[in-house]
Amino acid sequence: MKIYSTRHGETVWNKDDLICGVTDVELTDKGIEQAKALAEKVAKLGDVDVIISSPLSRAVKTAGFTAEKLGLEITIDERLTEWDYGSYEGKHRSAEGFPQSKIEFGCNMPDGGESLLQLAHRVYSLLDEARVKYKDKNVLLVCHGGVCRVIETYFRDMTTNEFLHFFMGNCELREYVI
Repeated sequence: MKIYSTRHGETVWNKDDLICGVTDVELTDKGIEQAKALAEKVAKLGDVDVIISSPLSRAVKTAGFTAEKLGLEITIDERLTEWDYGSYEGKHRSAEGFPQSKIEFGCNMPDGGESLLQLAHRVYSLLDEARVKYKDKNVLLVCHGGVCRVIETYFRDMTTNEFLHFFMGNCELREYVI
């Protein structure tokens, strides 16, 4: 079994280097082109059987190009929704305190946000379930940068520093063999 993960195509907030968690921001024209290129790349792999996407429109639209190319349905799973960054939402990535908040794993993001432990719990539960439910299939997860960071920790040990600096480009594709 293989699990592939990818981050959605570029959004305006990505372009402006703004923190984008649960806010539903659309793809840019470049993001649409990235999503189309991803679909071509996944089609060339020739082995994706299942597509699971975050419910946020930037991920669903990205997944849609691959689903159409492969003739597959998209399964929407809330557990792939991006990290709720609380009051950091919409601020510049260099916002004071944001990098430190990302590694305070037991603390919620300010003003109603989610802790890293909460995010990891929901993402790990999806991965555990997928390993059983789709054990003889290959799965593409279409999600977000924060979720991709947690997926990486599921398959590979990361130091706090590595976690803090982990970056997944728009429509970058990672493969994990189970």
